[in-house]
Amino acid sequence: MRPYRPEDRDGVRRVYADTAFFGRPVEAYFDDRELFADLGVSVYTDHYPDYIFVADDAGNVVGYILGSPTGDVGVHAHTLKSLPRILGRLATCRYRIGCKTLVHVGMSVWAGLRGELLEIRSAEYPANLHINLTAGYRGHGLGAALMRAYLDKLRSAGVPGVHLVTTNRHRAALRFYRRVGFQLLQEKQTQMWRRYVDGEVRLMAFGLKLREAGRVSVAGRLGGNHAT
Repeated sequence: MRPYRPEDRDGVRRVYADTAFFGRPVEAYFDDRELFADLGVSVYTDHYPDYIFVADDAGNVVGYILGSPTGDVGVHAHTLKSLPRILGRLATCRYRIGCKTLVHVGMSVWAGLRGELLEIRSAEYPANLHINLTAGYRGHGLGAALMRAYLDKLRSAGVPGVHLVTTNRHRAALRFYRRVGFQLLQEKQTQMWRRYVDGEVRLMAFGLKLREAGRVSVAGRLGGNHAT
């Protein structure tokens, strides 16, 4: 585990796409992983590189944790600024747009209109985080090391709390977050994934207060080998 370097950009994007469908590759519901990464992870590598840590196996990025100290507020602002570049690439056919992408975008928009999406904007939990490990590297303590490094970075910056959003289908990750000390803030059932999975999907938002008094207990919870 180490801090992010500029040469890790492609590796972070690859892991992001390889784990996007409930831990499996994004191609299950999206046609072009470059567009997917540009929309979802480029804002962090471009604007918050100091808040990225990677798991490295012989020079190969196999996992990461990243986020923004200001959460979705800062992320959305930077994303809006990047839209002209992305739209320019769309106009010049730099991305591959197929039925999978169109269906996913439509379902995402419809879920948003029905109020099924979760976005946490809280003074108590301003920062956000995303953590992913490729298959084969989960359950060996890498997630714990990444989480510890990121939380320490937020504390050193004086950030009072952090949040994340996951689903009820990430069972190992849910156990991990609760062991770290994250508390459930909000959850919503969504029909966004009904085309791809059987059973209900609930979006779940968790928060963790980064008080100095809680540092020892959180570090202690992260001391063993935990799956993410």
